[in-house]
Amino acid sequence: MPLVALTGGIASGKSTVARRLAEHGAVIVDADRIVREVQQPGSPVLDAIAAEFGERMLLPDGSLDRAGLAGEVFGDPGAVSRLNAIVHPAVRAESAARFARAFAEDADAVVVYDVPLLVEARADDPWDLIVVAHAPAELRAERLIALRGLSATDAAARIASQVGDDRRLAIADVVIDTAGDMEHTLAQTDALWARLSGNGAG
Repeated sequence: MPLVALTGGIASGKSTVARRLAEHGAVIVDADRIVREVQQPGSPVLDAIAAEFGERMLLPDGSLDRAGLAGEVFGDPGAVSRLNAIVHPAVRAESAARFARAFAEDADAVVVYDVPLLVEARADDPWDLIVVAHAPAELRAERLIALRGLSATDAAARIASQVGDDRRLAIADVVIDTAGDMEHTLAQTDALWARLSGNGAG
């Protein structure tokens, strides 16, 4: 019943790795999806965001103005810290509940927490294995420009806003090199699955 943390910088191919593990039978718990769910209208988290950053963070239908909030906190470490203090505890509690539910349903499940901000928020949690999807920053910038339509300046800013690759790699038990072609990434992911499903996390 390994509990695996999967992380990687923006445009690192992390989602590709997660999808492949899901195809093999892993239970994927998506941190970004939990963030969106705990910020639904009427939630304590959304109420706290509005109280901290202003009612202007809410759209007319009462939902969170994600773009507005991102613009409010981007590049402001103090604002990011205040936002994280609101959001992270709720995400931690919900993710823990989902891990427990997955293992209750199948004691032998391989549960993978797909989490962009592992280094920033969850590095010290008791993971059985930390997997980092890794490609050089220059290549990830090229992907952001080609696949997501960002400008070179915006791509560089998005990458710079995250922790550096060295900090992610420093906590990795397994590194999946995503700089090559898709087959290379999938082959490494398949080997990881064989390890997780056959020999446990050790």
